Amino acid sequence: MKYEEARSFIQESNQYGIVPGLQTITELLNRLGKPQDQLKIIHVAGTNGKGSTSAFIASILMRAGYRVGRYVSPVVFSYREMIQIGDHETSEMNYISKEGICETIEQIQPICGEMLRDGFAHPTTFEIETAMAMLYLVKEKVDFAIIEVGMGGRLDATNVIDHPICSVITPISMDHMQFLGNSIEEIAKEKAGIIKVDAPVVTGRQQPEVLHVLEKTCQEKGTKIYISDFNKVSHCNFSPEMTTFTLETNAGNINYRLQVLGEYQVDNAILAIKVVKVLKELGYPIDEEAIAKGLYETHWRGRFDIVAKEPYIIVDGAHNEAAALVLRKSIEAYFTNRRIIYIIGVLADKDYRKILDILAPLSNLIITLTPNNKRALASKDLAKEAERFGIRVIDAGTTDRAVKAALSEAGKEDVIIAFGSLSYLGDLVNSLSI
Repeated sequence: MKYEEARSFIQESNQYGIVPGLQTITELLNRLGKPQDQLKIIHVAGTNGKGSTSAFIASILMRAGYRVGRYVSPVVFSYREMIQIGDHETSEMNYISKEGICETIEQIQPICGEMLRDGFAHPTTFEIETAMAMLYLVKEKVDFAIIEVGMGGRLDATNVIDHPICSVITPISMDHMQFLGNSIEEIAKEKAGIIKVDAPVVTGRQQPEVLHVLEKTCQEKGTKIYISDFNKVSHCNFSPEMTTFTLETNAGNINYRLQVLGEYQVDNAILAIKVVKVLKELGYPIDEEAIAKGLYETHWRGRFDIVAKEPYIIVDGAHNEAAALVLRKSIEAYFTNRRIIYIIGVLADKDYRKILDILAPLSNLIITLTPNNKRALASKDLAKEAERFGIRVIDAGTTDRAVKAALSEAGKEDVIIAFGSLSYLGDLVNSLSI
């Protein structure tokens, strides 16, 4: 099978849409020999911070000498970004090879046909990609597989995992309400669906209603819950070059450095530290040097990611209310008294009005675009909504025109921040060379 043929098969499966539920993915993986049961899985759910937290955990484990695999979504810069492998000899995670995609799809495609003939539904794109990840990570003989939930938890295709070694739940907020529920408690119950018997749960900073749901679920499952030590952090210092902070521990105060930027990354790092401490309790050797070096060496593209300087150009995946709040805090931490230019493209099913309410007051100019996504909000509609703040707005339409407009308007000391839908950020970075 050629790479183009494999990608075509995966893309054609988009016609089956988003179908929450575990029947189809369970049948698919059963016919593939249950590869998920051969992996030591760290299962990660939550609304915001899954990717960054997973990246921190992976980097620490790699520095500790382990071979680590990741399954992430959504992707930003490359389709192959969704499945990654790394170990202590590599400084970065390597994407799945084209050959790896072809080999796994060669196994999956005929089984999808068999399932249809046997009266089962055809697996969706995400179910196929989940199966592809499980097969590839087994083949690569990873010591740990960090698997991110696609959406929700209880009915997400990744929840076919029966025996994770650890479940991680990042901050939960309102998102995907059409699938997950209209209250924070309902959404929390969906995310808590990944909690399993005898698999410790580690969570970060949560709203009281969310924490109540998580603690109740853990009690029902007889599972221990750990809460990250975000209240033991001090001496946070933010600059565009590095973030530093101090964590109070039983062994004394420990200083950490992060190269990934964003005010919220301190909380994500603290959550990752708690996760690896729990893994250490489970018998996996991880020393303090691995934690410190792993955190410092972490890179996570597309999340408050500086892609150019003079002027600074930053791309960020803020696409909901909670993410907009943490982006605002990051702007205030790193770029006080700078002229701010936004490039914004969003999906129509996101609460873009609240996102603008939170972020627009910090900006001097807003440039809108329409992401290349069938769910995209038209740039003219977003521009009209942005005009209510009395800030100058440019409706650029396309990503290329938005980049050109921003660069023509910005001085060397200004800051251009592109955010909203992750689906256009890769195109934007590519447009910087035009």
